[in-house]
Formats: sequence, structure tokens, C-alpha cells
Amino acid sequence: NGNNLPTKQAVVDLYKSNRIGKIRLYYPDEGVLQALRGSNIEVILGVPNDQLQSLTNTGAATNWVNKYVKTYSQNVKFKYIAVGNEIHPGDSLAGSVLPALENIQKAISAANLQGQIKVSTAIDTTLLGNSYPPKDGVFSSSASSYIRPIVNFLARNGAPLLANVYPYFAYANNQQSIGLDYALFTKQGNNEVGYQNLFDALLDSLYAALEKVGAPNVK
Repeated sequence: NGNNLPTKQAVVDLYKSNRIGKIRLYYPDEGVLQALRGSNIEVILGVPNDQLQSLTNTGAATNWVNKYVKTYSQNVKFKYIAVGNEIHPGDSLAGSVLPALENIQKAISAANLQGQIKVSTAIDTTLLGNSYPPKDGVFSSSASSYIRPIVNFLARNGAPLLANVYPYFAYANNQQSIGLDYALFTKQGNNEVGYQNLFDALLDSLYAALEKVGAPNVK
């Protein structure tokens, strides 16, 4: 979203020279996909939120996968397709996430790429109703009915749930009870429930929440 940016090839070369082995693209950019050919960099490819509704149509999802994934799959190392980013239960697009997931999965399978590429969606931690202590992590009542069928889809297909975990936001919204050292990985020793940092605690609260919706094996 900036200006005066380096070329796409220069960015991929920068990744390679620094041995950065993973990249996330929030939308399919064919110039970037061309630059990634033969790089061996693992790719999370995003379906932008404004395209979710159109991909509830099976044909549109097939066309999307054929154009942006199948075309490049011989020499671009796709690992995940992130179908939507941080859609919340009350959003107008909430009802489009699962059908889009299912249609993209069908298209990936039709292209015989299901062994290589897992289809998921990316959530944020505001879907948790409680996150502390981590063992009591649970999805909020409004998020539970939204996330459960999505998680069932992931479990059926052996896919992980993608989570955007930001200690910054958790700390900024709750500075009274969260120490800055705990948010910055600099705390000495563990707290009363055995955690040294906020990132690990948030991650474990997501695992606890997944167990409570019957999906202990979803990573």
C-alpha cells in the first residue's frame, strides 16, 4: 500500500538472501506469483474479503483456483489458502466463509492439489469470549455458532485454523492487568498460571477454545 516500493522480484530476492522461507499474500498478485516461481518459499495465498461472496458460486471458485493456484502450482510452493481474513460472526460476509471454503476445497481437489495445499480461514483473537487463564479459553457465545461448522470443515480436511495473534492489541486493550514485559517476551520467570509471555498464552487459549468446540486435533 506504499509508494516507491521495490520490484516484486527484488522482494523475493531479498527473502532468499535472508533465508526467509515463508510469505503471506493477502490477495493473488500475479506479478508476485511469477517472481515466486522456483523460489521454494512457502506461500499462504489469501482470498480477499471482497471476493468471498462471489466464491460461494462453485464455478467462480474453480476459476479462481485455476487462475491463481493451478497455473503456478508446478513451481510455486503453495501451503495454505486463507479464505477470508478476520471475518467476525456479525459481519455481512460471515455466511459466505463456509461455502467459499467448501468451494475452494472442491476446486483444489479437482486440480489434484489437496495433498499439497490446505484450505483454511484466518481469525483474530477477538472471537474468544475468555482467554485467561489459557486453559479456560473459549469462543464467545456469538462466535461459537459461527466458528463450529468452519472448524468441523477444517477437521474433516486435516487443515489448521489460521490465527492472527497480536500481543500488541491484547496489551493495548488491557494495560491494567497485563505487564509490558509479559507482552514483550522480557518477563523474568513465569506468572501464576505458568506463562512467561502473552503470545504463548493467547495461542494456548485458542487451543483450549478449539477443544471446547470438539476439535482438539485442529492445529
